[in-house]
Amino acid sequence: MLDDNKKLIHHYYDDLWNRWDDAVVDEIIAPDIQFRGSLGVTVAGRSKFRGYVAQVRAAFPDFHNHVEELLAEGDGVMARLTYSGTHLGELYGAAPTGKRVEYGGIALFKISDGRITSGLVYGDTIGLMRQVGAPTPEIS
Repeated sequence: MLDDNKKLIHHYYDDLWNRWDDAVVDEIIAPDIQFRGSLGVTVAGRSKFRGYVAQVRAAFPDFHNHVEELLAEGDGVMARLTYSGTHLGELYGAAPTGKRVEYGGIALFKISDGRITSGLVYGDTIGLMRQVGAPTPEIS
């Protein structure tokens, strides 16, 4: 089961995110998925999840997820990732810059009956926003 869950997450990143194969959503995403992306976007359900994927794709048409490590236990999988892409579309108010970005993150998934039921993503959004020249909070 643990290996199956890891394979499912590889499929999620390789085919849904890196190849933009929308059919994967119906195949492996639970109809009532609860998902929170690293930019604070929270979605519930497949159609909202598809909308989130479309927003990311519009901002970074060549967005790529490189899986550095996967850990699985029970019904959970943790992925350590490097994200990259070229900022060619609006990103939550930041105008396109044409800049190539790269940042790290982790994602936590729950899987039931061969489908992802929840996802929680933590990415280095401060690093991402700095790379595209967007305002970031000041830390003193």
